[in-house]
Amino acid sequence: MSAPGTDSETRLASDPTGLHRVLDDAVVLPQAAQRLDTRREIWPDEVRVRVETLNLDAASFRQLEGKHGGDGDAVRREVLQIIAQRGKMQNPVTGSGGMLVGTVEEVGPESALGLAVGDRVATLVSLTLTPLVIEDDLARWDGHGEQVPADGYAILFGRSIAAKIPDDLPTTLSLAVMDVCGAPALTRRVVEESLRFGDKPRTEVPPDASFGDNPHARAPHGPVVAVIGGAGKSGSLSLAAARDAGCGRTVGVVPNDEEAALLRGSGLADDVVVADARDPIALRDAVASTGSLADVTVVCVDVPGCEGGAILATADRGTVVFFSMATSFSAAALGAEGLAADVTMLVGNGYAPGHAAYAMHLLRAHDGVRRLFDRRL
Repeated sequence: MSAPGTDSETRLASDPTGLHRVLDDAVVLPQAAQRLDTRREIWPDEVRVRVETLNLDAASFRQLEGKHGGDGDAVRREVLQIIAQRGKMQNPVTGSGGMLVGTVEEVGPESALGLAVGDRVATLVSLTLTPLVIEDDLARWDGHGEQVPADGYAILFGRSIAAKIPDDLPTTLSLAVMDVCGAPALTRRVVEESLRFGDKPRTEVPPDASFGDNPHARAPHGPVVAVIGGAGKSGSLSLAAARDAGCGRTVGVVPNDEEAALLRGSGLADDVVVADARDPIALRDAVASTGSLADVTVVCVDVPGCEGGAILATADRGTVVFFSMATSFSAAALGAEGLAADVTMLVGNGYAPGHAAYAMHLLRAHDGVRRLFDRRL
């Protein structure tokens, strides 16, 4: 493959998916590639961004931190090694990456992203498919947080997505919101569709009934939305989006009393319950104790093993949305089959039209969301 502008060799035409930057022998898309071409020169439909901050995916950072026992220097060295070897940031264990903030350096004449040189942007596509070069050895990062100050460059393809950083919000806050902006957009869509096509039979669990008296109970007045990890970034936005869409009731599931107090103080959930999301029976019973199982369950926690509980916490013909990169989709599919659970399961792919603007709207419109984000940052 020759560099753009080289006359002595036949130049490979660019593909909007970034296929021309894949260095594997097999024909695969950039996300599935083992290594990407990170040359600085851009093709006509590409954009080069000067990197300011990387935001590592939560599941990826947690895995690296656990592997190295909290040794920040070791975490930093492995992140650098992954990027150098693969030409992108893609954790080989979790398969996930994150996203970045930077300033546009160069725009190809055929780019359709609507960006201009000097724009400060957040990339809304994963680092797992973004050609990336780090030029400062991440020297300003101590390896102890998901947000990584960095200097280098990244390449956006013709079909990439980026959003300009708002002027009225701190960069770290904007980055944190945009990193999870797909969750509230899809949550809203699922709730709206449940309201539009809500012709399913619904019954309540009597207040004095045990779970076994009515195992498939559903709420009578609009969908009940349970968010697992409701006090987190994607979780708080998803709760706000569910209310925004007109759900009947929101349930926030958190792992401990401290998180429960934070979520209650935000006012985002009608009911707050404490349960270990990895314990399927405890999670099911916690959600059921609020009056019914959930019509929509949104999984926003970055730990593995939550699939069975999410399925059991969801009423028949309900929907489970998995927004965690720690999810095992084979475990979810086989688990639902083994439980004879008639539920629809969706993979949150992180993109919906207008998702970044909508997430920013929720942050501004709901004081509880802003307080939870500010506390985590």
